[in-house]
Amino acid sequence: MTQLTFPNQSPGYRQARADLSKAEAELKAQVDRIAALRRALPPGGVLKKDYVFEELTAGGRVRKVKLSELFEDGKESLFLYSFMYGPKMKEACPMCSSFLDGLNGNAPHIAQRMNLAVVARSPIQRIVKFANARGWSNLRLLSSARNGYNVDYFGESADGDQDSMANVFVRRNGSVRHFWGTEKQYPTPDSDPCHMDMMWPLWNVLDTSPEGRGDWYPPLNVPAKPRSAKKTPRKGKRKQSARRKR
Repeated sequence: MTQLTFPNQSPGYRQARADLSKAEAELKAQVDRIAALRRALPPGGVLKKDYVFEELTAGGRVRKVKLSELFEDGKESLFLYSFMYGPKMKEACPMCSSFLDGLNGNAPHIAQRMNLAVVARSPIQRIVKFANARGWSNLRLLSSARNGYNVDYFGESADGDQDSMANVFVRRNGSVRHFWGTEKQYPTPDSDPCHMDMMWPLWNVLDTSPEGRGDWYPPLNVPAKPRSAKKTPRKGKRKQSARRKR
């Protein structure tokens, strides 16, 4: 492997970076091993029921769609993300929204390999209104307002509290089964609220900096950068420019 030498770096920096490179390679190997274990999971439970969701057509009409109908021909896996935006919530979850900002950008690429959809408990019109304001043009949006999917697959508690949860379902020989879910967040000795981080570009980019992520969390509404006022050329300069063009 070629060792890079950046301008003006010290020998101490190069040694520390070489040690880090070794640790990064070990981490990548561990990620690959875990991905292989995940792919080798035995079949999960058969889908409890063929849940009927609601979605909006391009013409704004509400239509019903079954979970089994979310599978397109030639794609046998479905990534279904439960978005924390329940009917009693005044605003959507900022963290879910930030995650979905990134997922929206990657959705066309993910769709080349597997099916992808996002479900929330609010009415579909409310979900789509929020999504349009965020610019989520690539996500298939569903409402579970009229079914028990979120409760059954841990996107909602029995008391109606919302939770983020990603589930993967597979279709085999006409049968839909659960394959994998982000169980890491649930209260166990190994629980971790950062269960979506490895799928989230935001944290991976911040972790490359000396400041890291710190105690910061993304707000729901990112402040817009003020537009710089256009400078108007002085009259004298404008006349000189005009003379040059003649």
